[in-house]
Amino acid sequence: MYKILIIEDDEIIVQIVKRHLESWGYEVFQIEDFTHVIQEFVQKDPQLVLLDLKLPFFNGFHWCEEIRKISQVPVMFLSSAADNMNMVMAMSRGADDFIAKPFDLDVLTAKVQAVLRRTYAFGQNNSLLERGGVVLNPGNGTISVDGKLADLTKNELKILQILFEHQGHVVSRESIMTKLWESDSFVDDNTLTVNITRIRRKLEGLGVENFIITKKGLGYMV
Repeated sequence: MYKILIIEDDEIIVQIVKRHLESWGYEVFQIEDFTHVIQEFVQKDPQLVLLDLKLPFFNGFHWCEEIRKISQVPVMFLSSAADNMNMVMAMSRGADDFIAKPFDLDVLTAKVQAVLRRTYAFGQNNSLLERGGVVLNPGNGTISVDGKLADLTKNELKILQILFEHQGHVVSRESIMTKLWESDSFVDDNTLTVNITRIRRKLEGLGVENFIITKKGLGYMV
């Protein structure tokens, strides 16, 4: 089931769209706090965002840019300000489509289905993982904190994925190496230590210290 996040401050529109899309089998959420849009985006981890242009505090262009810093999830604008300039600005900030209000719900559904089909037909993984304000994006191999990004190598990404997926629990060095070997990443004990050190340096470059905790004789945890 695809998850859709609606970033819209008109409650009537939200409920109409939400009920309609849910009738098509989608799981639909709405933003509750417009001062913490990105935090809610990360928590909900949607496969599609429906975004209004005129919003409290910051407009839709701002939030589209912030989403693009951490994710390639498709974004569709829904706005009554559907002049050519706004459409061009939306696309230049990473939007996938722009639908003018008022809109037909069946047309909206068709566009939603088309965008989801194009994006996920080949099994792209855009799922985000978050821990303590650090966002891991397996889809593009990055970690980010407050919009600042760092690229990860294949092994660094896999190690962080393992730790994020077991967050709050210690993962032994042997378990990490076994999982890496299973994915054809041939890592020995020394190489694992080097990779952990590199990940820590990248996190420190983003302003995060002591994120990966070493449990002596046991392994690592986040």
